Amino acid sequence: MLKNSLILLLLLFASGSRLLAQGQNSKQKIYGIVIKGGHVIDSKSNLNELMDIAIQTAPANRQGQSALEPRIVLIAKNIDTALAIQVVDARGMYVTPGLIDIHTHVFYGPSKNDYLSNGSISVVPDNYTFRTGVTTVVDAGGAGWKSFQTFKKNIIDISATRVLSMLNIVGEGMRGGAFEQNMDDMDADKTAAAALENKEYVVGFKLAHFGKADWTPVERLTKAGRMADMPVMVDFGSGNQSLEELFFKYLRPGDIYTHSYCYVPGVREPIINTETHEVKPFVRKAQQNGLIFDVGFGSGSFDYRTAIPAIKAGFYPNTLGTDLHASSINGAMKDQMNVFSVFLNLGMDIPSIIKAATWAPAQAIKREELGNLTVGGIADIAVLSMRKGNFGFKDIAGNRQPGDRRFECQLTIKGGKVVYDLNAIASKPLKVD
Repeated sequence: MLKNSLILLLLLFASGSRLLAQGQNSKQKIYGIVIKGGHVIDSKSNLNELMDIAIQTAPANRQGQSALEPRIVLIAKNIDTALAIQVVDARGMYVTPGLIDIHTHVFYGPSKNDYLSNGSISVVPDNYTFRTGVTTVVDAGGAGWKSFQTFKKNIIDISATRVLSMLNIVGEGMRGGAFEQNMDDMDADKTAAAALENKEYVVGFKLAHFGKADWTPVERLTKAGRMADMPVMVDFGSGNQSLEELFFKYLRPGDIYTHSYCYVPGVREPIINTETHEVKPFVRKAQQNGLIFDVGFGSGSFDYRTAIPAIKAGFYPNTLGTDLHASSINGAMKDQMNVFSVFLNLGMDIPSIIKAATWAPAQAIKREELGNLTVGGIADIAVLSMRKGNFGFKDIAGNRQPGDRRFECQLTIKGGKVVYDLNAIASKPLKVD
């Protein structure tokens, strides 16, 4: 596969160079889109400067349909806009890979009683992704092995957003209540088998909401992870078990601990010492060893009482999962741009924020074709602006923090096509005689 990818990259580079030479001679439209003058940030290639990006015009087959998904064909200082069918004026804005939200709940369905598995607390992905620069979401545990095909048919197959899945260790998925406490329905073998049968879409496994002080669910979760060679994500429920034991006895480097900045002492152990407000030494060690710490903001899992001392101490999240669902959208979390803005105003730098929603989650889910801007790569791109003013950001407990900057998504490109354009920066002005 690596050999084939290298060949494709070389062919695209050669094709792009040839088209550029031909186009400059004839001024023909050789690019579908040119993004002009933006501040490009790409963690994979360490790009952090003003650059232009050109997306290839996809050739048509005999039926007039695109025979090749548009790809990034050129990244350079000054690309001639006369060679492009469509031009995006990104001056004064940040140009990033399409964002990856590693923690969402998009297994939407008609049932009011099935929580986040074919239930109405989940959300339809396309309604909430492109408007925030997100082109890929990972549903974190909504479907189990029993319900995955329903999820695939009803959501994955019909969404314009790229929808991936972390299978719940519970076969019924995240139906809430007694379903998620039923250890008889936690079958590692069947869960791993379903993942391997659907590995185009399944990228890991999830445990959530288990309320007893029992390690059996974690053991079965990690067994499935080993069998399928996929990461696991743990929402530690309410058993108040030892985080240190979880991190060093059960989880592997590359596994994911979510809701990292929660604050519910006596229910779930926080990552800080609540008396000294210092990050616990074993937490730092776990991150240094390769454990991934996800935000998982949600409607009950991001609290400034943990986040402020942790960020001040330099303990930043690896990934910026939103825990997108109906309650979090209308609460403190709101959307991916708001989560960006929260961490920006807490002191996280812009390149680190971008990495935590692009290249870092792509690596975490082992989908390194995503989350980057490279010649020959998938043309998923976000264009973000920065507003300055007097803003306020709150946590799930209603605590407010002021801020003077806020991210805003101006435009999103998915697969070489503009799918969201807030201020029509990719549109031509109307000429009226």
